[in-house]
Amino acid sequence: MRLDLVSLFDMTSAPPRLASKGRALVLAFGITGVCLLTGCGASLSRLGIGSGKILAVGAESQYANVIAQIGGSYVHVDAVESNPNIDPHDFEASPTIAQEVATARLVVQNGLGYDSYMEKIEAASPSSSRKVIDVQRLLHLPGSTRNPHLWYKPQTMPALGRRLVVELSAIQPSHAAYFQANDQRFERSLQPWLAGLRQFRGAHPHVPVATTEPVADYMLEAAGVDNRTPFSLQAAIMNGTDPSPQSVTIQRRLLSRDEVDAFVYNQQVTDPLTESFIKLAERSGVPVVGVYETMPRGYDYQSWMLAELEALQRAVTERVSTRRL
Repeated sequence: MRLDLVSLFDMTSAPPRLASKGRALVLAFGITGVCLLTGCGASLSRLGIGSGKILAVGAESQYANVIAQIGGSYVHVDAVESNPNIDPHDFEASPTIAQEVATARLVVQNGLGYDSYMEKIEAASPSSSRKVIDVQRLLHLPGSTRNPHLWYKPQTMPALGRRLVVELSAIQPSHAAYFQANDQRFERSLQPWLAGLRQFRGAHPHVPVATTEPVADYMLEAAGVDNRTPFSLQAAIMNGTDPSPQSVTIQRRLLSRDEVDAFVYNQQVTDPLTESFIKLAERSGVPVVGVYETMPRGYDYQSWMLAELEALQRAVTERVSTRRL
């Protein structure tokens, strides 16, 4: 039985795809609320209660992964969005998620409207002992920031790691040195990716590319790439609205006239328009690079970022396409 609780929350002002995401998760939370009242869902042992571990939730798997790397053996972490094979805007959270958020001591969420459902779940289960790290606020970004995919920003995870040390140490002061050591190890492990970005920027300054959505734009900017796709088209595809005919014409010209060295697209979310761009790129001999919104399985955050940078490198230097990692 499904409960239609969409009317409880006003999603009319959100972009269509973000609104769709919010409605799906609010609906799922409606079911979860019943589970919380009736006792169904995960057991307390499943949630790690009684183990002495800090219960933590990352709204996206990439944030959950970093929590796990910093918290190590002293945290139990779960992710809300963890499937790289589905559109992250339209999935439904499991009934377990609200239980985990309700009992969590630490939550990390992206902000910028990307995971606004988390605020609703948290409001439904208020807790003075729960620490919430909102990455938008952590980076001091205004609400008008137009690209919400903050995990592609090279400054994001180092800042998050340092904040996690503070919050985890406040919860378990006796393990502060352990959390600090884990963060230092994590920051060292990011160096191959950060060095790779610098090397790419030096070797291929202002290399032209086209994109569908702004998913990897922060990484492309750090690599010194010249993204020639109009942002109006990227935003329209991201939000599930119709791009202007003018921006579509520009995109087709970029791909058909071989004016770009790579075409970067969100391989988790495609529609007839983006598929037509992919086919046009392939016919024109433009290498295609698929990137992810949700961390793919078999990777940690740093190896995922490095793999996507290497895919871009292969596209630019060897004209090799990488549709999936």
